[in-house]
Amino acid sequence: MTGGAGVSDELTRVLLVDDQELVRSGLRRILRRKDGFEIVAECADGSEVEDAVRRHRPHVVVMDLRMRDVDGIEATRRLTLRPDSPPVLVLTTFDDDELLSGALRAGAAGFVLKDSPAEQLVHAVRTVAAGSAVLDPAVTSRVLDAYRSAPEGTTTAAAPESLTARELDVLCLLGRGLSNSEIAAALSISEVTVKSHIGRIFTKLDLRDRAAAIVYAFDHRLVSPG
Repeated sequence: MTGGAGVSDELTRVLLVDDQELVRSGLRRILRRKDGFEIVAECADGSEVEDAVRRHRPHVVVMDLRMRDVDGIEATRRLTLRPDSPPVLVLTTFDDDELLSGALRAGAAGFVLKDSPAEQLVHAVRTVAAGSAVLDPAVTSRVLDAYRSAPEGTTTAAAPESLTARELDVLCLLGRGLSNSEIAAALSISEVTVKSHIGRIFTKLDLRDRAAAIVYAFDHRLVSPG
């Protein structure tokens, strides 16, 4: 594991987790300081993640799925059990639906394929660091099918009718992957009000996080892939 220091709070602090140095090197070239990022640490295995997060306090973790000792799903699960843990963006070459749906169940805020354009990766890291969720549209439909078919993915959440009209508006925009600020702008309300609506949505529908809200929105045809 390698680390960094002296990072400005104005930069998005990123922890890279991938067992291939070549991949990490490529990510360092994409997530540049001049674009608002700082790679504060790197891990070659999921077993190193918790310690790296504790020491370097990243705003977001970019996580590979396939690693030798502790894989990305288990590392994500361990991390999300910790209070105030940073969000995890899964980055993988494997468009393996079961792996990606497992990452969502473990608490990942979203996923992007490694062959995505650099601009898409930059946008995804920024979005997840800001507290939103990102699902790569290239595989979203299949991953959601795998998520729903697994026992851990089944839900007894209430029907959308339990929401107020404004909460339903917010949920639809959540399902489209909008950030709190984007939802606030779209509905002409404050971000504080958006956060309040999201909290009530999670409570009423028994949803854990934004990724679960996206799955719910797709399941109930409030949004559709693409």
